[in-house]
Amino acid sequence: MELTKVTALMKATALEVAILAGHLVLYPSGIVAERLSPAPTSAKARSGTSPKTSTEDPDPADALTPATIAQGSGSRPVILLHGFVDNRSVFVLLRRSLTRNGRDCVESLNYSPLTCDLRAAAELLGRRVDEIRARTGHAEVDVVGHSLGGLIARYYVQRLGGDSRVRTLVMLGTPHAGTTVAPLADAHPLVRQMRPGSEVLRELAGPAPGCRTRFVSFWSDLDQVMVPVETACLDHPDLLVHNVRVSGIGHLALPVHPTVAAGVREALDAGGPVASGTREEGPGSTSVA
Repeated sequence: MELTKVTALMKATALEVAILAGHLVLYPSGIVAERLSPAPTSAKARSGTSPKTSTEDPDPADALTPATIAQGSGSRPVILLHGFVDNRSVFVLLRRSLTRNGRDCVESLNYSPLTCDLRAAAELLGRRVDEIRARTGHAEVDVVGHSLGGLIARYYVQRLGGDSRVRTLVMLGTPHAGTTVAPLADAHPLVRQMRPGSEVLRELAGPAPGCRTRFVSFWSDLDQVMVPVETACLDHPDLLVHNVRVSGIGHLALPVHPTVAAGVREALDAGGPVASGTREEGPGSTSVA
């Protein structure tokens, strides 16, 4: 191995250890489910103006409906979905980056560590998506999933009709083709579902005609959890996919590194309507070394 590659791997490994140590400190804070964001208020409440008296003509802005909210009150909600044996604390920095840059509704979803089938977690995600849509009035949401979280969200979109509700799905280090890391971990059902050739991955590899969601998959050339690293690239003939190659960081750094966070924001902001049957191409390479 070339000296430059060895040096890059050593730097990435040191960063992974530091991130793991910090995450272990934050982990207890993410065990309990977060408080949900309140429903949007009227324009008068947002501006701090006093409400009209009963003798005044009503202001349409004081009676927001889901339809009027969806037409123009803020950006699409974002749902953050963690990976295997993790929780929402992994997104502390990414969430801060999103909220500071205009996303006014960013929520994390914890699924149970006792979950044994990612399809059950995908159904849970579907219920949260519908709840957020009803609460905010937005017809669509965006989802960001790390590792297994990206696979869960992809199952919801492709297999449970989520493509009518999710505009953009961003995945960070997700084993689309399965990973062979840590063979002794196969005792856990979720790990077996992330193995190459698993029933779930065969389902996801099947036809998905007309899928409307836009997929953006970030993969790192130094990700030691994705074996081989290219498994985090999504390749499906029926999906609108943009793969982004990241250099110089490992698996745990993907939801933490500021350069990746900037890429996630760009991916979400670019998530407008797309023509059916099109695919995004291009190098999509980002170096953070």
